[in-house]
Formats: sequence, structure tokens, C-alpha cells
Amino acid sequence: MKMLLPIAAFALMGVACSGETAPATPAPAPVAEAPAPEPAPMAAKDIVDTAVGAGQFTTLVAAVQAAGLESTLRGAGPFTVFAPTDAAFAALPAGTVEDLLKPENKAKLTAILTYHVVAGKVMAADVVKVTSAKTVQGGSVAVKATGGKVTIDAANVVTTDIAASNGVIHVIDTVLMPK
Repeated sequence: MKMLLPIAAFALMGVACSGETAPATPAPAPVAEAPAPEPAPMAAKDIVDTAVGAGQFTTLVAAVQAAGLESTLRGAGPFTVFAPTDAAFAALPAGTVEDLLKPENKAKLTAILTYHVVAGKVMAADVVKVTSAKTVQGGSVAVKATGGKVTIDAANVVTTDIAASNGVIHVIDTVLMPK
């Protein structure tokens, strides 16, 4: 039906432009079409799958897995994750990441990673309204918004509001260390 309408309109326009008159025929009765069903929305990925899909958080994802936090970050949440990039982890002193990934350092790794997580879904528009945020680790990160730039402790927020099904990711350029 949808294809017939443009063809009919084009044919009528051609007849009108030619100066000929079309024979009078009664207009067909309108046929009510059922609206096309809306496609089912694709389920958004959780925090972990979103981080994996971004391609710039391989070290973070490996650390989350080593700390045993993957199932938590796949949970209902919501969570706000200040996610350091692979470059942020690479900027740590040599051997730091390898040392943190050792099983005997799991508690320290967990403390560092949970310091990057705030309970709830805090979007960028909300982040700029606060001066600190309590982390899942128990400490607080300092939030500073000036001149359109936002910092979390000493880290610059470089990308905001990456939505996940169970929260949001804000990309930072430095690994945060609990105080």
C-alpha cells in the first residue's frame, strides 16, 4: 500500500502537467492500516559489557575480574563508575598493575576499584552540582567543576554519560587511589 501512494501521486502529477484531464473515477475508500509494530528496544549492556565494548578499558575489566567484582558490576545497580582508561593504568609506576593483579593483593585491588564506584546513577548534569561523592569503598572523592571541566580527585573526566543498563560510566584519565 505504501508503494502505491507515491506511484499514484506521481501519475496524477504527470497527468496534471500534461494538460490532459484524467477520467473521473471515484476515489478508493481509505483503508485503515495497522501501525507497524515498534521494534523491540535492544537491551542495553551492563557496566562490564559496556566497558568491554568500548575497547579502552581492558586493564580495568581484567582488574574487575581479578578482584571478583564482575558479578557485582553486572548486577542490578545502579552504579556510577569513574572508569580509568588503559592509558591511565599504563601511567602508573612500572609493575603496579601486575602487582595489584596478584591474588595476595586482592583486598588492595578491591579497595582501589570500589573507590571508582558510586552507588546510584549520577549523570554529568548531576556531578557538576556536588563537591564530593561517597564511593562504594567507603571513602569520598572530591568533585570539582570549573570552566566546563570536571575533575574527580586528580583525574580529569574526559567522557561522560556512557549509559549502561545498570548505571553510567564516566571516563577518567587517571587511576584514583583511596586516601
